[in-house]
Amino acid sequence: MSNQTLVLDTHLRSPSISTFTHNERVGYLMNYGVHPMAFSTMQPDMEYFDIPGVGYIAYARYWGMQFVLSDPICDNKHTEMMLDRFVQRFPNAIFAQVTKNVVDILHRKHGFYGTQFGSESKIPLADWNLRGSKKQIIRTAINQAKAQGVEIKEGPFDKQTKKISESWIKTRKCKNNEIRFLIHPMLMDYKEGTRYFYAYQNGEAVGFVFFDPIYRDGKLVAYVPNISRACASFKQGLWYPMMVHAMEIFKAEGVEYMDMGLIPLMLADEIEEQESKPLRLIQSKIYAWGNSLYNFKGLGFAKSRFQGEIVKTYVCHRNMLPSIAMVAMFRLTRLI
Repeated sequence: MSNQTLVLDTHLRSPSISTFTHNERVGYLMNYGVHPMAFSTMQPDMEYFDIPGVGYIAYARYWGMQFVLSDPICDNKHTEMMLDRFVQRFPNAIFAQVTKNVVDILHRKHGFYGTQFGSESKIPLADWNLRGSKKQIIRTAINQAKAQGVEIKEGPFDKQTKKISESWIKTRKCKNNEIRFLIHPMLMDYKEGTRYFYAYQNGEAVGFVFFDPIYRDGKLVAYVPNISRACASFKQGLWYPMMVHAMEIFKAEGVEYMDMGLIPLMLADEIEEQESKPLRLIQSKIYAWGNSLYNFKGLGFAKSRFQGEIVKTYVCHRNMLPSIAMVAMFRLTRLI
């Protein structure tokens, strides 16, 4: 895939419907950014649909289409009004990684389909622990890391980060498929509240996990891992101890929960009435046979070991089978 195709169609853009200053947008984020992708709405190349005094909807353009990321960043009482106004302006937009609340509004009022796109896992931290047979793999990874002299520390951004990332890329099945849009870039201008955790061996950084903050009513309530990497010699083994170390610190700080983030295409068995059956079938086939493109199953297995509460996440679309739009979204996100 060429780099040119990853540009968010700058030549097709109309003027952005954006009125907020950067500080105003941050204010809305810190008051209403409870969706796990809320922080990612601050990534480069996003456009905004702003309603002063209410909030904003973040979206990207690709192949001439609008792809919304996250629920609207606003008070829940304004969500329906914001969606109504946005759909009036962009009647054929695609809404990616949204909650059931958004699905219900778009389906009931605008006739959209709301099809499960994947799953998220939420872990209440107050009572979380490492007990249980399904967590044995986590305990084993922690013991192995200790035996190898690995030490986990929180700290500022480490200069070894790029080197670790390049080493990690070499372990991927498809070395160009680093997710975009659904995961914001490792480095971006806005990073307030981001937490950096590194694994060190013999004084050298060999792995990292970066966490984005999640807010509710102006308070920090959770974190979500945005990006993680480890040197090729460690592969997945470092992710478990780094996650546990961060969770223990967050728990001690009184953080309410950890959102483990998106598991793309991990779908429930039942199909809801507003879902597109043809699209569900296609997604199931990609999940079953597309591991050569992206490690869907490995990601799902690793996150499932933490035994969190599974929450569905959806994509909303106007047509029953939005073939071109879904191909565009998968290309935009680099899932294929």
